[in-house]
Amino acid sequence: MQKLLCLLLGVGLATGCKENASFPVIQQHLARIDSMPAIPQPLQVIDWYAMARRFDSTVYDFHATGAHWPLVWWDSSGHNFPQPVVGLFTALDDQRQGTHNKGMFHEALATMGATLGATLVGIDKSKGLNYVGMLKNYFNRETGWNIMMNNTCPEVALLGGGYGRDWWYDVYPNLLFYAIYDHYPSQPGFDTLAHRIAEKFYQADSVLQGNYNHSFFDYAQLQPKENAICKQPDAAAGHAYVLYAAYKKFGDARYLQGAVHALRTLEQQRSNTFYEIFMPFAAYLAARLNAEQGAHFNVQQFLEWSFDGTAQCRSGWGVLVGRWNGLDISGIVGNTQDRGGYGFLMNTFDAAWPLMPLVRYDASYANAMGKWMLHAANAARFFYTQYMPDDHETIPQQAAITKGVIGYEGIIHSPSYPQYAHLQAPVAQGDGPLWAPGNPDVSQFSVYGSGHVGIFGSIIRNTNVPGILQLNLLATDFFREDAYPTFLYYNPYPQTKTVQIAVGNKPVRLYNTVIHDFISATVQGNYELVLPPATAAVLVSTPADGTVAKQQHNLLVNGVIVDHHL
Repeated sequence: MQKLLCLLLGVGLATGCKENASFPVIQQHLARIDSMPAIPQPLQVIDWYAMARRFDSTVYDFHATGAHWPLVWWDSSGHNFPQPVVGLFTALDDQRQGTHNKGMFHEALATMGATLGATLVGIDKSKGLNYVGMLKNYFNRETGWNIMMNNTCPEVALLGGGYGRDWWYDVYPNLLFYAIYDHYPSQPGFDTLAHRIAEKFYQADSVLQGNYNHSFFDYAQLQPKENAICKQPDAAAGHAYVLYAAYKKFGDARYLQGAVHALRTLEQQRSNTFYEIFMPFAAYLAARLNAEQGAHFNVQQFLEWSFDGTAQCRSGWGVLVGRWNGLDISGIVGNTQDRGGYGFLMNTFDAAWPLMPLVRYDASYANAMGKWMLHAANAARFFYTQYMPDDHETIPQQAAITKGVIGYEGIIHSPSYPQYAHLQAPVAQGDGPLWAPGNPDVSQFSVYGSGHVGIFGSIIRNTNVPGILQLNLLATDFFREDAYPTFLYYNPYPQTKTVQIAVGNKPVRLYNTVIHDFISATVQGNYELVLPPATAAVLVSTPADGTVAKQQHNLLVNGVIVDHHL
């Protein structure tokens, strides 16, 4: 009671209540993360923000010179909307694309991912050429599906070797669109498209009636379908994510009901059904619904399913752990079993999107997510030829054509192709098929996966202590309520470390959600954060003169929630 009174009066550890013990959040454990080394070796977290901005300026250059460049072209087919749009290659020298098929085959995973990534690192993609507005053409009204799809014309995509009837490919572009929509709410027509997508997903959830055990869903006929591809119950998490975003945007209670129902459907699965991308979104949404709506979802279960590699249909899908010939690849996302382990660039980038803001809503995962992010941020550099030793990649002789911004699609323990069998793990390679006849090797460089680098770029910053990162928990927390700057810091060392934090010139008071307490009096400029061994802090910069109040289980400053679980 005395401690709570101190909080409400606006004092804390730095002032009159310092003698009162804080009550730290008990940290949850994930066995997969616990098995990772404390500190990855060799340790080098590159400047992901700079990489993301270089990717954008390099790839969106119609006048780029060199073999296999430029990587952008104009598609004037006008599918779905009568406007020319820019296509982006899936892989270097992808012969299905560019001038082939009248320029119509390009993937939303590439163009939406690159648009979102650039936006997250501060580039306005609606200025000049309006790349944001061009994304409307992925809204497939010609097919009657009336959702965002991976291609503007699925029939052409299938002829070109693209994807259409694989459920995650049909659902994920809608998550990407909603994330972009959050940054460009005034883009003409986006309100209408977002509404129509939400309606389709709500209708689909109503039709499915708790059974998402299908290969895909026909959104025109409103019927679940089966084919040779794995059944993908985790698509429920994709539906739930979009529906909750729509609820936060439009306030329609049906969308909240649909989100809760879809996520509950996934939670009730008897085994891990992680297929490709959605399970980490289930964990994030579970934590957020628990915090904001008073739900009681099992966050731990969703996280274990995301990390452990126990998926049934797509056996082994999860997060890799290992140090292969002295190179630590722990933290990358992919198949933990395929040929000794096979991680992918896009999946690794995109896992950070939901897993980092999850900690805002459930600080009991601060240690676990801080440690995972350190490993993933460190290992992801090995996808890029300039950071992977030549004897651990398939085509180091082709490094120059990447211009330093295009990475390999995957990292594998044992190479997929006989000509590379002599290479020792880990091996950076592309994922077959190879799409560049006559020069097949270069299509191993993944343009679409590299375009998602802005997710890392918006979240990760180095500090004065190597291995202790500043992780922005707001960057990918879309359609959220107002919030103050919130950063996660995790100390992986067995010794106490002091981290220099720039808090800006405006006076603030720092609140740590991990211990439910203010840790500073008024401070500005720089602050020295003392972190004990293997400990995380989640610091919220609140106004120095803010009014502190408690509302239900939340702590607020000037009416803005600072701590969701006081």
